[in-house]
Amino acid sequence: MLAVPVLAVTPLAAAPGRSLPSCPERLLVLDTETTALSRDQGQCIEVGAVLFHVPSRAVLMQVSFLLPCPSNPAEAINGIAAEVSRLNQPWQAGLTCFEAMVAAADAVVAHNVSFDRQWFGHGPLPPLAKPWICSMEDIRWPAERHLRATPSVRDLALAYGVPVWAAHRALTDCIYLIQVFERSPDLELLLQMALEPRRLYRACLGYAERHRAKEAGFRWNEPVRGAWCRRLSEREVESLSFVVEPVDPLDGVLPRTA
Repeated sequence: MLAVPVLAVTPLAAAPGRSLPSCPERLLVLDTETTALSRDQGQCIEVGAVLFHVPSRAVLMQVSFLLPCPSNPAEAINGIAAEVSRLNQPWQAGLTCFEAMVAAADAVVAHNVSFDRQWFGHGPLPPLAKPWICSMEDIRWPAERHLRATPSVRDLALAYGVPVWAAHRALTDCIYLIQVFERSPDLELLLQMALEPRRLYRACLGYAERHRAKEAGFRWNEPVRGAWCRRLSEREVESLSFVVEPVDPLDGVLPRTA
């Protein structure tokens, strides 16, 4: 158990004597639309991706394509009819373009990595053996934006003055993230800190103090039932004002590649 000194949303300075990972130059920002919540129950029906150059804050390339599927129980959410996905279209060419974008990227960004990453390396989608950054969990957005610890894409966009005009299509959500990145003067540091190794920790707090874990971005019952948990770097552990412990020491450092 670690006794350590609530988690700052974005500490915009590296601790003395502790180096940070290199900042990726090219990001592949991606999003998926699916027919179910897991690949055991459904499939990916749409992929959207944008190749983004960090130093110049510029979009280099973007692509979106549908993948044919027999049915889509999630049509009410994503608005994609299964019969539309089966219309004659060059989705294979879109996939080839996507693979070229993957090859050119230094890291992959998704707003919910634990959800989006599961679809790659299965069916026609290639495995993505690149570092992953979760813009919801790994990036600590500046406190002055007044965001909760794990913001939605919508809330993140609005906090940065990005108009929200549509939802639940893959490329749209990618564009929201890109426009947030374009408005982030500290993007390089945010990305470097997001790439620090993280482990899953449990908050050691009683019921009466559960609000402290929630305020620090810990989640109840996810992924460990009956516990408030969050993935943290060593730097973030040191910034906490309550005791935490690793959920499972055998897990080690959580992987950042597929």
